Amino acid sequence: MSRHVLSLLVEDKPGLLTRVAGLFARRGFNIESLAVGPTEVKGLSRITAVIDVEDLPLEQVTKQLNKLINVIKIVELEPSQSIQREHMLIKVRVDSSTRSAVLEAIELFRAHVVDVAADSIVVEVTGDTGKVQALLRVLEPYGIKELAQSGLLAMGRGSKSITERVYKN
Repeated sequence: MSRHVLSLLVEDKPGLLTRVAGLFARRGFNIESLAVGPTEVKGLSRITAVIDVEDLPLEQVTKQLNKLINVIKIVELEPSQSIQREHMLIKVRVDSSTRSAVLEAIELFRAHVVDVAADSIVVEVTGDTGKVQALLRVLEPYGIKELAQSGLLAMGRGSKSITERVYKN
């Protein structure tokens, strides 16, 4: 598996996300994660896509993406040169005998309790993929009732910005 994180700066136009996702699908690329949101520049959005390219060349898809009229810039974010975070909500089964152990695990991972019920706790965790997956493994024996996960969010380290020299406010 060849996992790549792409950050796309795009004009905020209806249908663009469908065209981007369709392009990945037509080329046989699996989208593992997709996150979209506005940037600091009005009218522009950032798409963070985690894709599995298997044996297909990544260059092929980036050239196709660049042909889309509303795509401004594409950057591949290497793990060592970027900050990558996931956000997850986890509903964990608890009872009077397991509640304290679950709360200890939550504290150990610097996660937060966001809801408490008699038979469950909802946990919010943010961090790199390794941290999030490790917390899941610790909580799994107690019983995970429900899980919601965002797409990976990522940006390059340092002072450079993907919007730099593209649009000035």
